[in-house]
Amino acid sequence: MSDQAVIEARELGKTFLQGDQPVEVLQSVDLAVGAGERHAIVGASGAGKSTLLHLLGGLERPSHGEIRVMGQSLDVLSEKDLGHLRNRHLGFIYQFHHLLPEFDALENVMMPLRIRREARTRAAERARDMIERVGLSHRLDHKPGELSGGERQRIALARALVTRPDCLLADEPTGNLDQKTAAAMLDLMLELNEAVGTALVIVTHDHSIAARMEREWEVQEGRLLARR
Repeated sequence: MSDQAVIEARELGKTFLQGDQPVEVLQSVDLAVGAGERHAIVGASGAGKSTLLHLLGGLERPSHGEIRVMGQSLDVLSEKDLGHLRNRHLGFIYQFHHLLPEFDALENVMMPLRIRREARTRAAERARDMIERVGLSHRLDHKPGELSGGERQRIALARALVTRPDCLLADEPTGNLDQKTAAAMLDLMLELNEAVGTALVIVTHDHSIAARMEREWEVQEGRLLARR
């Protein structure tokens, strides 16, 4: 495997049991994501796009094959060590923001830094900076229920990027937003991709989003096919 890849999958496969019948969702998937690269993964609903993203992020274990993040093989890591690796190298954002409702915007964005035991003062400083980058410095003390859908997604993006991860894994990050807000959110992700140097892997149904990525892949019948 390449030493240059942020994330690399080789001969990746995933099988689920449906009742007592095995269902092969992914088979023989190869993918390498280099530093700062932008990749889109498209495909029909139920094709296995989200499953692939979860495997790449170590949120699920593959049935066979290998995944490496920053050269480290995930299959030899305990759940605790896998959590540390995700916190250090990966960011995640989903169609629904998954912000903690009892905490305000600043506290939500600070959370990944506090999990790695960064001092509260330093964590707050970094969180404020990232919230300013997403244009919401006037919303620091607002809880998720007091924010619009687009604002919640921008805070979720700030939380995903506050650790300056090597790769952001995004699952339909604009799928729950109106067209104008979705376009602004994508612009912001691309700006931060360039400013922070974070690689992007975005699962999307939106071909206009996929068109703005450097590479586009399609999950079809369990396989990952290069579209361009």
